[in-house]
Amino acid sequence: MARLTKKQKEALAKIEKGKLYSVDEASALIKEITNTKFDASVDLAVRLGVDPRKANQMVRGVVSLPHGTGKDKKVLALVTPDKEAEAKEAGADYVGLDEYLDKIKGGWTDVDVIITMPNVMGKLGPLGRVLGPRGLMPNPKTGTVTMDVAKAVSEVKAGKIDFKVDKTGIVHAAIGKASFSADKIAGNANELLQTLIKLKPTTAKGTYVKSIFMSSTMSPSVAVDPKIG
Repeated sequence: MARLTKKQKEALAKIEKGKLYSVDEASALIKEITNTKFDASVDLAVRLGVDPRKANQMVRGVVSLPHGTGKDKKVLALVTPDKEAEAKEAGADYVGLDEYLDKIKGGWTDVDVIITMPNVMGKLGPLGRVLGPRGLMPNPKTGTVTMDVAKAVSEVKAGKIDFKVDKTGIVHAAIGKASFSADKIAGNANELLQTLIKLKPTTAKGTYVKSIFMSSTMSPSVAVDPKIG
């Protein structure tokens, strides 16, 4: 077992063992215990009482974080020529179609989000093996397959994220940066949590939100009270 560094021990000492913190308390504490030289990401891990193997208990959605993610997401807009200008004006980093499809076939995936149009999705089908494992395949449910390309690009740039429960029943999401104020971290966390509550499957039985942990890159995790509504 690796030995803890002095900073790691100091961080752990600030977390009260067995305590469930409020979102506001956890957000302030995360700032205290983050000691990285870079601007660490703040993440939320929410364990849900669902069985992801059942289609009617799959929790997936999108949320627009009120204070953004703190990260400038690189957006590729795969669109027809008539939509290129609006995609560029909305802030897409890469805009085009066939030339980028060829680049992806060659293994290029240096983007965070791909936005496309319904009539282009057929061309993306063969690229599923490349895009799927990286979470880059556009999906109408997350708003990344749409005719309103400009709106979709703008929302992603402003802080819209998509999330999906993994096979162990946990939703992982980056909700900001350690440089954010505690209020902004808490605001983003609450927005995600309230969105998850709204998406509770009617078939889910028992406790829905089982546990919540907040952490930053390389920090210990802070247990958050799962009784959020």
